[in-house]
Amino acid sequence: MIGQIKIEKTNSPKTKPDQSNLGFGNYFTDHMFIMDYTEGKGWHDPRIVPYAPLEMDPATMVLHYGQAIFEGLKAYRAKDGRILLFRPHKNMERVNISNDRLCIPPIDVDFCIEALKELINIEKDWIPTEDGTSLYIRPFIISTDPFLGVRPSKTYKYIVILSPVGAYYPEGINPVKIYVESNYVRAVKGGIGYAKTPGNYASSLKAQMEAKKKGYTQVLWLDGVEKKYIEEVGTMNVFFKINGEVITPALEGSILAGITRDSTMELLKSWGVKVTERKITIQEIYDAHANGTLDEAFGTGTAAVISPIGELNWNDNKITINEGKIGELSSKIYTTITNIQNGDLEDTLGWTTEVKA
Repeated sequence: MIGQIKIEKTNSPKTKPDQSNLGFGNYFTDHMFIMDYTEGKGWHDPRIVPYAPLEMDPATMVLHYGQAIFEGLKAYRAKDGRILLFRPHKNMERVNISNDRLCIPPIDVDFCIEALKELINIEKDWIPTEDGTSLYIRPFIISTDPFLGVRPSKTYKYIVILSPVGAYYPEGINPVKIYVESNYVRAVKGGIGYAKTPGNYASSLKAQMEAKKKGYTQVLWLDGVEKKYIEEVGTMNVFFKINGEVITPALEGSILAGITRDSTMELLKSWGVKVTERKITIQEIYDAHANGTLDEAFGTGTAAVISPIGELNWNDNKITINEGKIGELSSKIYTTITNIQNGDLEDTLGWTTEVKA
């Protein structure tokens, strides 16, 4: 029995940031949602409380063994005043996929969406309205037993925090430069690559920092065994348009099943564009560039939505894609998805959920 959501409002509201200079993940709203799990009792004590630091025992298991998961989605303010969420059920369903892999008890998807709506209603004045902005939503679960033995925790906290954001990449919708990683490994089949868990991101930081020093925005990961098959970028799934066909790596256990990835494929198929999920080597991409059939490359993800790829660097062999410009297809996907998210385009696919007061 989860119970009714208790609400405690802050007595010290924050000053809201300048919408024209938000960046990504820099500011946080006045309140957060918390719910506890206790073995034998289930999820309980759901509450909305003032945003504040968490107090934890130094032996709290998440600090030592990383048993945690997180999600990312957004709320948008439409021009007519409506507040819209984009495919929130997909995100909450993915929470439970990650939970299962990390031995965390499943959440009630419908209840957590209703709790999210309640939180957003309280924080609705934090939703930015300038073009390219939104309210980023970060649900996460951490293991909370004060225990140093290696086993799944018996207690957890489910928390949701909110952050008004602008573009994830400084380039915005302009093409980004991507470094192809040939040394470090992010994930392998049978591991936790398909789960949205902090460990996946921690393992990517070394390569990302080295790529940044070389002037690259992100890293494109290859498979962890042969280091030749393309997997994903650190924060995005990837697509390549070759000779009119759009190809994306198949989900085989080491790649996150992105919601924007899924939305992109649905859109492309509805437009009559051939979309293929399969293994694709980095060599194939370079061969397609050499013979003139590589038309576009782009990443997809909640944070950036669509991010065109203008350059790849694989073993110091650099190629420029589509003259370093955004492609026609990338632009069409970005415009369509963002217009649906913002309520500027009729949602015929049933992707948006309205947050009603």
